[in-house]
Parts: sequence; structure tokens; C-alpha cells
Amino acid sequence: MSKIISRSRRIGRALAFCTVAAAWSLLAARRSDGSARTAEAANAVASGVTAALTAPITALHDATTRAHDDSERLLATIDSLRGRSGKLLARQMPRSSKHLSFFTRLFGDTAVRALGVHDLTDSTGTTRFALITIRDFTEKQDGRIGSYRIGYWPNEQGEAYGGAYANPSGFIEITPENMNTAVSKHFRLSDFLTHDQKGTWPKYLVLREDLVDKLELVIDQLERDGHTVQHMSVMSGFRTPQYNATGGETGGRASLSRHMYGDAADVFVDNDRNGRMDDLNRDGRVNHRDAQVILDAAEKVERRHPDVTGGVGVYKATTAHGPFAHVDVRGYRARWGLL
Repeated sequence: MSKIISRSRRIGRALAFCTVAAAWSLLAARRSDGSARTAEAANAVASGVTAALTAPITALHDATTRAHDDSERLLATIDSLRGRSGKLLARQMPRSSKHLSFFTRLFGDTAVRALGVHDLTDSTGTTRFALITIRDFTEKQDGRIGSYRIGYWPNEQGEAYGGAYANPSGFIEITPENMNTAVSKHFRLSDFLTHDQKGTWPKYLVLREDLVDKLELVIDQLERDGHTVQHMSVMSGFRTPQYNATGGETGGRASLSRHMYGDAADVFVDNDRNGRMDDLNRDGRVNHRDAQVILDAAEKVERRHPDVTGGVGVYKATTAHGPFAHVDVRGYRARWGLL
């Protein structure tokens, strides 16, 4: 019986993913040059939708018979398109991914291989989801991509780190046109950019989807606990290795900062948009105890979702900033600060 249920779940997940795939195929065709290639575009739509509706189950079956690990990753992708929170609005695809051919069959060659943000819109033109095709890590040369300075990760400097400290898989290319792309209900790409090189475009960003998902889960938990969250501000998201070592006040920055790996953010709730933490515990003061409220929410999230376990730190206010909480998804539990 368990085998039958497992197989039905696989088919159900695949069919759910097909719906999204069909929409991507339609979008790709709609972006074709309609004036000169109308018939060709129409055929592409028909072929794309047919492939999207039939190929995934076959591909999934092939994957499960070839390699258990690959099938589990594919199933995880199907299961979590919008994440554990249900609030994710974008997914990333490295051009060198070993699953590239599978996603090409689903989303179309253009959407997968063309660098940048590819919006999925409904009939009203409203964006519902985005596929972000990212630059491979190997496209960084001499510590930069183009004129944007990035620096070097420890593994590039002779240090033998693996696991959570391996080099990132790649970079999201950020332009003035796509910087406000929503990656979830409460966050945009621009929220996580390194705070330097203001006039340099394009910029490059490393951002773990699990981090965004965890932040959305923390917001959900805060609201369950009676704290309204209209806006969570990201004080510091991704930090390039170059900026982590040299930019601004570096005294509290670890040489292996999770910020360099795109899976950490320093955050505070700022509903009134005044640039400071709100009085979350309603004691009439704004201090580290309000950051503690965020930590408490993160603790509850990690108990329910061990796969987003990570670090949480509480920081008091200084002359440069108000109190905030550090949240990351490093893969093991860590706590520090004024607890």
C-alpha cells in the first residue's frame, strides 16, 4: 500500500508541476516575434504544452529508476515551488545545473538558458512567479564579473572548506530593471544586495531560497504570536567577500560570515518605515529585547522545520543602527548575543 501511495504522490506532484510548466511554455511563445513567426509561435505553444503535460511523468519515472538521490531532488523541487511558507515568488536555475535538460523540457530552452529574470504572468498581465537564470560561479574572473568587484571565497584561496562553506553555485545578475523583482511576499532582490559600488551595474547577488523561505516562516510565526508584520527590513543581506573584509565597520564580521554565502540576513520589523526596530514586546522601549522576539519566533520555526535550522543572533543598538536579529540557514543550530 505504501508503494502505491508513494507512486500516486509522485504522479500528483508531477502533474501539479506540469500546470506551471505549461504556463511557462505559453509565456515563452508569447515572447516570440509575433509579426514574422506567428505560425511558428503557435506550433511552439502546442508542442510546448503537449511536452509539458506528458514529459514530466516520464522524466520523473526515469529519474527515480536511475538514481534515488536525483529523484528526491526533483520531487523536492516539485513539492516546494513556493517553499515551506507558501510565500516564495521566484526560483533560481544555474545554467550549469545537471537538471538543466529536465527543466528545459518543462520551461523551454529560452527561459532556462537566457540569463536574467523570466516572469510568469496571468491573463491580466500580473506577474505570478519568476524563474531566475543565474550566472555560474566560474564566470567570475580575477575577483569580479565585468566591473563589479566581488573578491574571493576561502576555497579559492587555498582553504579546504566544504559543505556549507563550499563556493556558491552562481550569481543573480541585478539590473535597475529587475532589482525590484519579488522573491517572496515580503522581500525583493534589492533587499539583499551588498551595500557598496552604488553606481556600478549590473550587480551580482548570492541568495539562498531557503533563507527567504525561513524569513517568511518567521514573519508567519510573529503574526501567530500577535505581532503585526507589514514590513521586515533587511539591514544586511549578501556581502561579497571583498565587502565583508573591507566595507564599512568590519569589527564584528567573521572571516567565514554566512552573509558571504547568501544564506544570512540581519533583520528587524519596521512597520512604520522609520529605519529602526519597532517595539515588538510593547514595553514602551526599543532595544535588544525586541530582537529577542524575532529569535523566539525563529526557535519555533526551526522546531517545526528542522531543515531550515541555522544561526540566530541578537544585537543591541549602537550609534550606527538600532537593535536587530541575525537569521541564517547554515544547517546547524547556533545562538549568540544578548539572549
